[in-house]
Amino acid sequence: MTLLRPEVVVIGASAGALDALGTILPALPSDFATPIIVVVHVPPDKPSVLAELFAARCALGVREAEDKEPLTKGVVYFAPPDYHLLVESDRTLSLSTEAPVLFSRPSIDVLFESASDAFGPGVVALVLTGANEDGARGLKAVADAGGKTIVQQPETAFASAMPEAALGACPDAVVMELGEMAAYLRRF
Repeated sequence: MTLLRPEVVVIGASAGALDALGTILPALPSDFATPIIVVVHVPPDKPSVLAELFAARCALGVREAEDKEPLTKGVVYFAPPDYHLLVESDRTLSLSTEAPVLFSRPSIDVLFESASDAFGPGVVALVLTGANEDGARGLKAVADAGGKTIVQQPETAFASAMPEAALGACPDAVVMELGEMAAYLRRF
């Protein structure tokens, strides 16, 4: 794979997300110059502590995304509970309360599809562990737009359904273990 620096990295995960993200995000250096946007399926009726947990463990800035917030290099944005998180072509984030996708809001598909629309081949998308098919359709959209698609090795995932569905939709995606994903991103 070519190692041109992407314009955005998008990551989707569900069951087992804390451990998976805990391998990737803290491994990134403070000078990592690409914004990272993360959707994790979280309960809609409770505040998320993901940003707080990862801010304490990461060299990068970490925060929960806000509507109309401009993307900033070297910041990790987490989708807030009960909102879809989208990337706009003007390099801002937007939140939506449209219907859940595959019973999920936030939806990985919604994030990935909006990122592919906004940045085309400038997207690197990672599908991690999870117990449903969210992310598969979005990963295909990223591939169709010329972006880089990476899927967690299903055998190493806490829940393999999500990576397996992603590979079913996007069979040319690169399969990596979590440590390999972190090393790949660091090489930018």
